[in-house]
Amino acid sequence: MQNLEIIEAPIIDNFTQPRGLTFKRPQTTRIKQTWSVGGGKGGIGKSLIASQLAISLAKLGHKVIAIDLDLGGANLHTSFGIDLPRQTLADFILKRENLLSHCISHTNIPNVELLSGAQDSLDVVNLSQTEKLRLLENMWELNADYLIFDLGAGTNLNTIDFFAMSDVGFVVLLPEPTSIENAYRFLKCVYYRRLKLNPVFEQIHPFIEIVMDPKNKEGILTPADLFRETYKKSSILAKLLEEDIAKFLPKLIVNQTRTQSDIDLGHSVKTVCKKYFDVELEYVGPLTYDPYVWHSIRKRRPVLLEFPNAKFSEDLQKITYNALNKSNNIRCSL
Repeated sequence: MQNLEIIEAPIIDNFTQPRGLTFKRPQTTRIKQTWSVGGGKGGIGKSLIASQLAISLAKLGHKVIAIDLDLGGANLHTSFGIDLPRQTLADFILKRENLLSHCISHTNIPNVELLSGAQDSLDVVNLSQTEKLRLLENMWELNADYLIFDLGAGTNLNTIDFFAMSDVGFVVLLPEPTSIENAYRFLKCVYYRRLKLNPVFEQIHPFIEIVMDPKNKEGILTPADLFRETYKKSSILAKLLEEDIAKFLPKLIVNQTRTQSDIDLGHSVKTVCKKYFDVELEYVGPLTYDPYVWHSIRKRRPVLLEFPNAKFSEDLQKITYNALNKSNNIRCSL
């Protein structure tokens, strides 16, 4: 395994608690799960992976809506080979449409629909607490089995919050130093954001603020340190914190692997996250660098449909099965 070095950096400047922001799934929703694809860095293949995960789920018979949550820089429609739809998230956020379902577009792929992002709209890049809650509430009313969120680059609150509220979160990285560093930073942001969104941990918010500063003088640098300080305050609260840490199980994808060392990187990142952050990553698999991906993009056709036997397509479907806890011998067709 590669030797990995933890590079500390300030997390985000406006990492504040929006009181009352909760993500509760209504009992009447059809939606089984929400999947998010993030990673903190641009150009790592999030949109490509999100679109192909949607298609892979559809091939298993599920109805899927892919949602482009890269507010201000949407391009998920391109991964499906279609033009920018006339109706987008911007129409709902800016209240030109009252129902989110009216902004959904067809992709010409059975069981897959698209909710395109708010491309180039400066008015919707930074959602308010009220706007975010309205969007989430309307998402639960959509007619689908799975929602796939394609998240933007960076660690802004929109990106972090949508990842934090997802049932399954995929962290994507490339086998290169900048991508690895951003993936670590992204995971730390999501983890501490989850704690700040949980009213149970309001008493330890000061500790969370401290641990987010890698240069703090109190020696609170990791989730383990946070647990130690919480235990001093309350053993009951510490137990709840321990249980919450155990529930945080993001899934890791290493994209564009060319060598065995690239593939092994996923195991190294998993080990480092457990050692330094006490975060239990699940490495669901690598995605092999495949020239057929480039050809499919040029053709404006999803690689999973254009080249279903390509190595990338096989890897992607294995990742889908792993995420669903299904065996790899499943056979499906679109």
